[in-house]
Amino acid sequence: MANSAQARKRARQNLKRREHNHAQRSRMRTYIKKVVNAVQAGDSAAAEAAYREAVPVIDSAARKGLIHMNKAARHKSRLNQHLKALKAG
Repeated sequence: MANSAQARKRARQNLKRREHNHAQRSRMRTYIKKVVNAVQAGDSAAAEAAYREAVPVIDSAARKGLIHMNKAARHKSRLNQHLKALKAG
């Protein structure tokens, strides 16, 4: 355990940030799953709406440093590919 007051405070801050980051990452994954589940169900309208909700959440996670910008772009690209495949047939 931390011995100095400074180290104890840092430990408290790290715990608080970890919990916040965990919640934000979980939120992002939930929005991604909503799109994937709508695509698997074959519901094009619901998938499109879920995608429009998921994109700002993914971008926000990338802006905050929770995930890398390239990872955010990869998630959005793959979700969009699923949507296009669903619309195509």
